Amino acid sequence: MENSKGFKDSQVIILGICIAVATIVASLIMSGGFLKVMKFWQHTITVKGSAQEIIKSDYIVWDCNVTRRDKSLQTAYKELNDDLTKVLSYLASKNVNKEDMQIEQIATTKLFQKDKDDKDTDIVDGYELTQTIEIRSNDVGNIDTLAHKSTELIDQGINFESSTPQYFYNKIDALKVELLAKATENAKLRAESIVSSVGNKIGSLQSAKMGVFQITPVTSTQVSDYGEDDTSSLEKKVMVVINASFSIE
Repeated sequence: MENSKGFKDSQVIILGICIAVATIVASLIMSGGFLKVMKFWQHTITVKGSAQEIIKSDYIVWDCNVTRRDKSLQTAYKELNDDLTKVLSYLASKNVNKEDMQIEQIATTKLFQKDKDDKDTDIVDGYELTQTIEIRSNDVGNIDTLAHKSTELIDQGINFESSTPQYFYNKIDALKVELLAKATENAKLRAESIVSSVGNKIGSLQSAKMGVFQITPVTSTQVSDYGEDDTSSLEKKVMVVINASFSIE
């Protein structure tokens, strides 16, 4: 019995030693892997790259409207219709395509008499009718010039109002892809400049994430965390920022 017990104790001791050795070996293996991972992360560099380009808008949206007021709704409508005919004739003479024009529904506003405190009463004193014409065109130069000169219609006795045009660029998606490539290259150049000072070289790209993408007036220096999308300028500055990580060799 004592020999059997001693044999079992020996087995337990041997098993314990094996477990201890296996634990130590596994720890060494895991530590080695962990160190390699740490070495990988410690030997990377993350930088920002940017690229920009000046573009000229290739699409314009311009609103203008005519307004008439009269005590009689019928008279106001007739005068408005006469004015609209003159405006459309004027636009046609300036080479505006009929297909580019959208004539909106007439907006009618009741005008009420005022009391002694200059507050509206319930008595209708007249009507104001407004009709808007929206022009969407690729002929940016012509429409832009027209938007600035069209107030000459006022000389014809027309109550005409011109809104500020909005300018767009139709190929912005393709430009974004091109600028992202340039921004990534710019990030690589910046990373190379940093690590070369200590004798290292840049390896492969590990990760890249697009940062701010914005469209601003050419002279603007404004930068927004959420980006900008300017529609007020004919010429614009498009800029993209990218955050890129590279391995270090």
